[in-house]
Amino acid sequence: MNQQTQKVPVPTLERMARYLACLLDLDAKSVETISSADMERYTDVNAAQFRKDLSYFGEFGRPGIGYSVPELTRRISKILKVDREQPVLLVGAGNLGSALAGYPSLSREHFRIAAVFDNNPAKIGHKLWDVDIYDISKIAEVNARSIDARLAIIAVPSAAAQQVADAVVKCGVTAILNFAPVTLRVPREVTVRNVDFVQELAVLSFHLAP
Repeated sequence: MNQQTQKVPVPTLERMARYLACLLDLDAKSVETISSADMERYTDVNAAQFRKDLSYFGEFGRPGIGYSVPELTRRISKILKVDREQPVLLVGAGNLGSALAGYPSLSREHFRIAAVFDNNPAKIGHKLWDVDIYDISKIAEVNARSIDARLAIIAVPSAAAQQVADAVVKCGVTAILNFAPVTLRVPREVTVRNVDFVQELAVLSFHLAP
């Protein structure tokens, strides 16, 4: 983890990703400039917070003019390292894996599911959304041969998740998006983001009216 990454709070990075999604939509609509007040309206992030988030990464915008949408899109894309294609390894070719592989916004933001891995003989050798499905035991070989991905998505049952995490880390992955409802043990230099649908639904359920 580099020095800049260490000093930027995770919530700031989460909001930067939200800004980028908004800017991509605005750019597609040929919007040329925006203000921090505009961003507050579009993203529900306070204008002062928006400016503070950007300040971690340098000077942006021009007083009295605002922010150039194409330029801000380019700079945030570069900050988040999605200004170029990022290959991703997907482990798990079940229903969740299929939905993730077919998610249309991935390619728009320069993420590409480069290979899918599973341990089911009925799926190995076939394709998932035009992406080859390989035996999980071949993950290091496949990644070294033609992909060199450093990102991986784990979409397997919790009982298999740690073994899969060990395998992807061993083949050079340093960032994992984990959909299994289990805490992964990984080296300090590896970043894990957890997505637990049941946990999120439980929190929402708490807020339901009696």
